[in-house]
Amino acid sequence: MIVLGVESSCDETGLALYDTDRGLLSHALYSQVAMHEEYGGVVPELASRDHIRRAIPLLQQVLDTSGVAKHDIDAIAYTQGPGLAGALLVGSSIACSLGLALDKPVLGVHHLEGHLLSPLLASKPPEFPFIALLVSGGHTQLMRVDGVGQYTLLGETLDDAAGEAFDKSAKLLGLGYPGGPAISRLADFGDPLAYKLPRPMMHTKDFNFSFSGLKTAVLTVVKNHPAQGIANICEQDKANIARGFVDAIVEVLTAKCVSALKHTGLKRLVIAGGVGANAQLRASLNAAAAKKRFQVFYPELEFCTDNGAMIAFAGAMRLQINPAAAKKDYSFNVRPRWPLDELRVV
Repeated sequence: MIVLGVESSCDETGLALYDTDRGLLSHALYSQVAMHEEYGGVVPELASRDHIRRAIPLLQQVLDTSGVAKHDIDAIAYTQGPGLAGALLVGSSIACSLGLALDKPVLGVHHLEGHLLSPLLASKPPEFPFIALLVSGGHTQLMRVDGVGQYTLLGETLDDAAGEAFDKSAKLLGLGYPGGPAISRLADFGDPLAYKLPRPMMHTKDFNFSFSGLKTAVLTVVKNHPAQGIANICEQDKANIARGFVDAIVEVLTAKCVSALKHTGLKRLVIAGGVGANAQLRASLNAAAAKKRFQVFYPELEFCTDNGAMIAFAGAMRLQINPAAAKKDYSFNVRPRWPLDELRVV
């Protein structure tokens, strides 16, 4: 079964073809980072318009690369939510239009389920069950995953997610958009002893997170700095502040993951989402895994950000369980807010 995946939830347009027999056949991605950079963040209207421009050329690219003809596609999976409403509408309308034109069934996929299952695309995928740390955009969640559609929420962020804290703290330091990768690169040059920032909720007996206070701590350091203004702080001290921030957030994420593994008795940890590409987080989790004797799995770096491959794969996994999940019903709606724990195997 060959499934076409269409991803358009935010500022990346992704299309991919996944074959349940041969694996991932082809994927193509266009990032809008350069367009949004001058605004310091994603402009929803611009994002939606750009998805319209990019989707069909990317579709042709994945067809050409894979050698698959349009009529060889068995089903089309698209991101139904969560995400930006206008961006989601572009992807869903394109997917349903293709389904109608080709007489193929379509299936709406949860964006976060795509991230959650993306490590299964790796050459050495994890087996179920496992604990998953999902760190994507405005989401930071710990889940127990017993299979496709079998998700138990253990804990989540109570305010800012990890990715939001990265971006907002980067902005406080005068770094460009996207802020997460920029602050992580700067932190590599910082002194870990220069600034000891708080580790919010690290010692609570639950699996929830809170990163708003950590962002506020960065703001306080910048405001009270003797240089009086971010423009006057030297690059080394900016790096020191960045290092203090990154060390704090990585330590909290690592501690919560270890705690969830201990609580459930599981020995496999999966990291999914954009922050899963963070080098400092990977190093910390790898060290913890060696010490505590558990396995940790990551998506390939190209699948940490939003992409069509994870949507095609998630759609294919659901169709293997229930082939009737895709339907030739080309009316569509999107779900900008869609809790992952609402998903079930259907």
